[in-house]
Amino acid sequence: MLFRAGKFQFTFPRPTLVMGIVNVTPDSFSDGGQFLDAKKAVEHALKLIEQGADLLDIGGESTRPGATPVNEAEELTRVLPVIEALVSRVKVPLSIDTMKPAVARAALAAGASIVNDVAANRDDDAMWKIVAAAGAGYVCMHMQGTPQTMQSHPSYADVSGEVEDFFRERLQRLNASGVSADQVVFDVGLGFGKTLEHNLQLLAALPRFTNLGRPLLLGASRKSFIGKLTGAHEDARLPGSLACASLAVESGVQIIRAHEVAETVQAVRLTEAILARRKK
Repeated sequence: MLFRAGKFQFTFPRPTLVMGIVNVTPDSFSDGGQFLDAKKAVEHALKLIEQGADLLDIGGESTRPGATPVNEAEELTRVLPVIEALVSRVKVPLSIDTMKPAVARAALAAGASIVNDVAANRDDDAMWKIVAAAGAGYVCMHMQGTPQTMQSHPSYADVSGEVEDFFRERLQRLNASGVSADQVVFDVGLGFGKTLEHNLQLLAALPRFTNLGRPLLLGASRKSFIGKLTGAHEDARLPGSLACASLAVESGVQIIRAHEVAETVQAVRLTEAILARRKK
């Protein structure tokens, strides 16, 4: 299975990829304000690379529940200096975490190779046309509603079945917009329009989504459902995040999105080593 993102290509099966998170925001749910300054964001990104990050996900707008939207100009002011500073200094793909087509276009022009789109439930194809024209990778994430409404009353008859149906329908629409299947990664969207029970059901059902023939990305790092289940504060959710990462690897997930890269890489590699012995 091939994932193509601009000049980068990944062929699976291969060791699980770890995507480091770089939030250039004042209000992200766990590290808001820490890396709003472009210089600090770049330093953090380089540190994540040293720790083993295979990709970097750079975002300039918080998508936590109820977050205040950021205008296009402000988002560009936050992310472009970081991308421009990193593109010549790192050898890994840069992902732009955005819901805005114009921001995606500018980020791709500046050197990003992937668009991580939490609003893949969109109705228009403007974002997809930009991805197609750039030959970029595209993370298609499931979300019910918007960041402002998604946690009001999440409701599903069958959350795993509905997410799977969403992926199949989106892939058809993406193909119709010029985005080939080998540019697409799926993300079940933990915490995006889901209750604790929905999140747990999706984690339990991860093997189901491997049948879609596309790489899977999981973003569980520090999320609130871990706190709801364990009582852990945002800065004490690493154990729960690593549990989700290890389960995801066993379930066939190919990309883990994480705040703590060094710890995640260690957990992922150990899980892979154990699974390799199980198969012998």
